[in-house]
Amino acid sequence: MSTARAERLVNLVLALLSTRQFLTAERIRGIVPGYADAATDEAFSRMFERDKTELRELGIPLETGRNSVFDPIEGYRIARRDYELGEIELAPDEATAVALAARLWDSPELTGQAHGALVKLRAAGVEVDEHAAPVVEPRVHTEPAFAPLLAAVQRGQVVRFDYRRSDSPERRVRTLEPWGVVSWRARWYVVGHDRDRDAPRCFRLSRITGEVRTVGKPGVVSRPPDVNLLEFVAGTSTRQEPAPTTRARLWLARGRAAGIRRHARIVGSLTVGDAEGDVVEVDLHYPESAADWIAGHGPDVLVLEPDVLAKAVRDRLERVVLGAGA
Repeated sequence: MSTARAERLVNLVLALLSTRQFLTAERIRGIVPGYADAATDEAFSRMFERDKTELRELGIPLETGRNSVFDPIEGYRIARRDYELGEIELAPDEATAVALAARLWDSPELTGQAHGALVKLRAAGVEVDEHAAPVVEPRVHTEPAFAPLLAAVQRGQVVRFDYRRSDSPERRVRTLEPWGVVSWRARWYVVGHDRDRDAPRCFRLSRITGEVRTVGKPGVVSRPPDVNLLEFVAGTSTRQEPAPTTRARLWLARGRAAGIRRHARIVGSLTVGDAEGDVVEVDLHYPESAADWIAGHGPDVLVLEPDVLAKAVRDRLERVVLGAGA
């Protein structure tokens, strides 16, 4: 299968999973990246029929139906209850391998197209399921510190890096005997023995600034056999980060962005350009991941405060534009 077709199929699955509505073939053609390459209606029809057959052969359950009795044309969707796997039990080493493979598979091109598909869904008035667990996560990126820390763990070598705590802009140098790198709640952490505190600690990779430097010779660090890295990170994060909130002020286009409105409070009204809208406040527990959520609503949402969130959303929208123009 060609790369272009594989990306188109992923975008199609993402679009059909992200809505409870039935989408007609013509609507799918305008929303899903890849179908615009079809020069004629017949070419699109053949392409779409091949893709439907491919998905069904892969075991992906396509549903057909109408959103109401007044719809003249049938549409398509994927029922999440039929798509998702049941609970799978993996041994610790198997789970580690699967987690690494899933997160190291990361395509910037796919990220832009997948975000573009969701932006187009919302722009077309399709209500996207905000609460469904993600099935394809191309937005998950490893941090720059990931590779050198993983290499240090494999070599058993001490590392040193500058670290910024969540409650302070100050950066402090940490010297760590790394035991492992794990992912928890879509964030990467390194766990090990902190020589400065003489105690086990974990550090979020996104707060490591600058270069990760190795100290001393390889082979001097070994992971204690009784330490469960994931349980340590989960317990430490719960104690150290009791769900801090950031209050954001947003502009929402009038009658749009229903997913955000469900969690927000209207505090005023504002006209941006020629568009009327509401000023709302929303409390965000995870501002970093909230930038993806907000950017997915495209031009219907504008971040007024804080500036760091506004910049994060702009960066994501620029990536979508660049990906669509590539």
